[in-house]
Amino acid sequence: MNKLGKKNNWKAYLYILPLMVLSFSLVYYCIIRTVAVSFTDWDGMSDTYTVVGFQNYAKMLADPVFWKAVTNNVLFFIGTVFIQAGLGFFLALLLKKKLPGSNLFKAIYFMPIAMATSIITAIFKIIMDPTNGALNQFLRAIHLDGLAMSWLGDPKIALISVIAVNIFQWMGFSMITYYAGLMALPDDVYEAAKIDGAGFWRTTISITFPMLKSTTNLLIVLGIVGSLKTFDLVKLLTAGGPGRTTTVMNTYLYEKAFNDFNAGGAASIGVAILVIAIVMSFLQIKLGKED
Repeated sequence: MNKLGKKNNWKAYLYILPLMVLSFSLVYYCIIRTVAVSFTDWDGMSDTYTVVGFQNYAKMLADPVFWKAVTNNVLFFIGTVFIQAGLGFFLALLLKKKLPGSNLFKAIYFMPIAMATSIITAIFKIIMDPTNGALNQFLRAIHLDGLAMSWLGDPKIALISVIAVNIFQWMGFSMITYYAGLMALPDDVYEAAKIDGAGFWRTTISITFPMLKSTTNLLIVLGIVGSLKTFDLVKLLTAGGPGRTTTVMNTYLYEKAFNDFNAGGAASIGVAILVIAIVMSFLQIKLGKED
């Protein structure tokens, strides 16, 4: 039996071997290559380069734009993950009530996820246009002219506007994830709570939310990785402006690589993003781990 078991184990490794080769070729090799490039002054195009040690990392840590990008990433993470998870949670609670038209609303809320980011950004650039945008026209129509502004051009509000668009795009994912978790919860717990006289809010706070702890932890980890991967939304909406107020780490990396032709500096930023993602995800998993 032991020999048979060992033989089957080797067969199992053979089955996953193609995936391991593909993963190493497309993911892990690229990570190793990026780390190696981060120690050079390579411009990304020529065949020659010089090993410069930790100079790229020293320049990165001394660059105020890098720290501005890190700060924006943190604000982006806080604004998107917690707000969109909270909205998704309460939408899932409402949809669980199976109100008339709930299936239609599920489709409507989930639809932005199926749309390309380029389409969503094009729509919101029209909506947020300071002159003819629907948002400012609506505010003027209800005599709130003082609130009309350049949503993507004002340094004070640009990052908030980008965060709002991201919440619109991904709130449906949080909703569906929480909804799937709610459907898996046992009904007898709610029946016991109802007998004890617990109302909607008491049940939600004391029973539903704690039982969905693993779902919340999953959304936070995905939010950490997603916020650090943010590029296309910012690039298409504001290109990191105005005045660096919406620059995030990936747009900063893009500038280093393709505007400054500094592949070594861009690689060091990529390594920093990877390290931050691993550390934050590990901490969240450890903090959210069940006793």
